[in-house]
Amino acid sequence: MLPQLKWLDGKEIERSERIQAMQDYPQVQVQIKAQEADYLYKRALEREAAQEKMTEKKIEPRKLHKKNPGFDGRWYTDIDNTLPQSSENKENSSETDRDNEAVGTDEEEKDKEFWQQPSLYTPESRLETHQYLEEKRKSKEGRSDEKKKEKPQRTLVTAEGRILNVNEPKLDFSLADDEENNQFVLDLAIHRHLDISLVDVDIQPNYIKVLVKKKPFQIVLPAEVKPDSSTAKRSQTTGHLVVAMPKATGQIQAKPSCNNLQKSTKTVEKLEVDPKAYSFPDLANIVKERSSAPQGPLQLQTGMPKVIENNEYFIDDPDVPPLI
Repeated sequence: MLPQLKWLDGKEIERSERIQAMQDYPQVQVQIKAQEADYLYKRALEREAAQEKMTEKKIEPRKLHKKNPGFDGRWYTDIDNTLPQSSENKENSSETDRDNEAVGTDEEEKDKEFWQQPSLYTPESRLETHQYLEEKRKSKEGRSDEKKKEKPQRTLVTAEGRILNVNEPKLDFSLADDEENNQFVLDLAIHRHLDISLVDVDIQPNYIKVLVKKKPFQIVLPAEVKPDSSTAKRSQTTGHLVVAMPKATGQIQAKPSCNNLQKSTKTVEKLEVDPKAYSFPDLANIVKERSSAPQGPLQLQTGMPKVIENNEYFIDDPDVPPLI
């Protein structure tokens, strides 16, 4: 009874309908209580059936384990017989393949049977479906994990104690010998934006090992170094890892200054030439000293200049005065 209800499904409730509802209310109340009791009884039966079904499913795996006492489904009375002989390896492998195929077909049949069997739309049936899907997913993940073979660890040191050069991250590097500072400098080209927490450096007297994302990089050094005095820094320009490792022996050489240049030790060979055979003039004797002029009155030069008789262009003209 809802006396405050005035509208129902968009229609106004009339006075006659209210009176009719008040008259039918006791009878309808009895019917509702009977239906509620029937529903509770039905739900109790469904819960019991679901509980029995769950117990049956738990018992079935135990029976399967009893049928398979050994790891390959056979009984063993002698420990020595458990080890397969070399001639039986192929037979055992073929049997395991057949067993795997049989398991696959059984699972397909069970899956098909589960989805084809009729079930009620109850909370228990929905929970059962969810559990079935969850178990199937876990079994599939377990198989995929078994198929994935673990990658063998990289050998860094042999059984004889020999250290190997390893570059698993495949990084470019350069190892330089800085003789001036008496140290080795390793430049490892790690990524510029790589977090430094993913890099681990281990310096030993004879080698250096760097873990980049848990991948080892190891190189043997040409000479012993001082691990305590070594430094590892990131380059601010390239982001590379620069490791400076001072040598255990040797001295630091001073840099040569610019003023003290090394002089060449080669001797310059020169040819000895006669001073009289110089091809260039003697600059000191270019102007010869004139003899002192005789003192007294000036004297005119008399005498004709010498005529070159062999000159064909010369004409002897007596009318022309002589040149002074």
